[in-house]
Amino acid sequence: MDIKLLLQIIGVALGLLYLYLEYRANIWLWVVGLIMPVVHGMLYYRSGLYADCAMEVYYILAGVYGLSVWLRRGGKDKESKFAISHATTRVLVTAVGIYAVAHVVIYFLLVNFTDSTVPVWDSLTTACSVVAYWLLSRKYVEQWLVWLVVDVVTVGLYFYKDIPLTAMLYAVYSALAVVGYMRWRRMARQAE
Repeated sequence: MDIKLLLQIIGVALGLLYLYLEYRANIWLWVVGLIMPVVHGMLYYRSGLYADCAMEVYYILAGVYGLSVWLRRGGKDKESKFAISHATTRVLVTAVGIYAVAHVVIYFLLVNFTDSTVPVWDSLTTACSVVAYWLLSRKYVEQWLVWLVVDVVTVGLYFYKDIPLTAMLYAVYSALAVVGYMRWRRMARQAE
């Protein structure tokens, strides 16, 4: 079996499990989120998606951070203090700023230090992912909207880069991002 196909199959299985756990706001998403980047990192490197590959290192670090935040804030006695909520305007402005700086820096690195054939799209999805993961670590509903942008763009990008199973996973992610957004929005309303 081709290594890229094997990595895609394993990545799809882990991705679906991760998304289910995220949808449920289950802390185990962070554990799966520590394993999945290793698989995807190897796949993206083999496919010439260098920013996406480097992003997997960020996902591992962010996974450790997210798990520690959820453990620290989400204990049984603190559950009501760390419920799902909406991001404030200040948080959203900060997120847009982080995205803009990350996109420019990643694009510069891809153009000047790699042979990337898709630097605009690779840097866009990577920068958005940085923001989405941070919003997820804080349990903000809006993280789903950022993931939706990442997922939709990634579908086309991964078909273009000839990793169709992973592209189809992101098509599923796109649909589930909408469902997850609606569920988390309802949960935030209940927490208020």
